[in-house]
Amino acid sequence: MDTVHRYIAFGIPAGFALLTVWSIWALARNKAPGDGFWNVLAVLQVVIGIQVIVGAILLLTGARPPTLGPQWLHYAYGGLFPAIVLVVAHRFARKNEGVPWLVFGFAGFIIFGLTFRALQTGMGWA
Repeated sequence: MDTVHRYIAFGIPAGFALLTVWSIWALARNKAPGDGFWNVLAVLQVVIGIQVIVGAILLLTGARPPTLGPQWLHYAYGGLFPAIVLVVAHRFARKNEGVPWLVFGFAGFIIFGLTFRALQTGMGWA
């Protein structure tokens, strides 16, 4: 289970970095991204949910990340804060119907940073 959590942990920041670059590319072209953008976003949201569940199982079975700082930072960066950003992004996207992809591109940038930091704290990197 730990190995699954570790592999998924590398994919999530990469996916949100892709989403961010995709939205920047769409903005530069002045053209909304296609369905693939929304499919990637949907998959990433589901994968974050799965990652949180796997992480909770690991936590309940006694596994702890080898962090150098407080362990709660790993959980906050990896699950809590990205969930909050996604909820806020969904609310803003509904209000900005013309450019919801831009809202999620910006949210993707923030979530990339958060999940990369979760990866750093979970792997014990400084």
